[in-house]
Amino acid sequence: MSGAGIEAEWLGRVAYAPIWSAMQDYTSARDEHSPDRLWLLEHDPVFTLGQAGKAEHLLAPGDIPVLHVDRGGQVTYHGPGQLVAYPLLDLRRHKIGVRELVDGLEQSGIDLLARHGIAAQRREGAPGLYVDGRKILAIGIRVRRGCCFHGIALNVDLDLEPYARINPCGYRGLEATSMALQSGQASSVEAVGWEYAAALAAHFGLTLGSTASSGSARTFHGGARMIATTSHDEIGAKNEQAPR
Repeated sequence: MSGAGIEAEWLGRVAYAPIWSAMQDYTSARDEHSPDRLWLLEHDPVFTLGQAGKAEHLLAPGDIPVLHVDRGGQVTYHGPGQLVAYPLLDLRRHKIGVRELVDGLEQSGIDLLARHGIAAQRREGAPGLYVDGRKILAIGIRVRRGCCFHGIALNVDLDLEPYARINPCGYRGLEATSMALQSGQASSVEAVGWEYAAALAAHFGLTLGSTASSGSARTFHGGARMIATTSHDEIGAKNEQAPR
């Protein structure tokens, strides 16, 4: 992987559906020459339910919309104050397996949080990162044609009340936490995003390029399919998804 690059871009606060469509479109259209990208952003409030998601884990969504999406896993929350990082990587180019990808996404979060004095741990059988049993980072990926999309959500400094409206990641009673609660310090989501980009690039031995901008760097158009369909050209279900 030495010498390979990834282009990171801060997109600001963006609704979920257009970004989801853009990830699908980029992954479907890319070829062996397409650059790898890392989109860094915040979402408007939304609950997303993975392909295997069960409605019973939506306790009382109220005024927050729910989208059924094409990643692995159950239900999670996105909202302002949370860093979302979407790596769009050609895994075949880098010879990265799905398990190695998930481990790298988690380790990049562990390394970042350690720099803020926060000791995060993995939990066997439950992807993501935890601090004293509370979830701070969620993971949900999809692999199609050997390329990944979706990604991670790291709680930086956000209102955690929406987590009480769901069983996060399908676990009844699971509590959430944030960097602000754990460190007692405020951090900007954009700054944390660039830290995560650097940690991810370092872990996988990639050269990090960046498109710096203020606010939203792109305008995303189009909606998203409310119920995702399964494509026959995907890698087997066991290998292509990792739950949040």
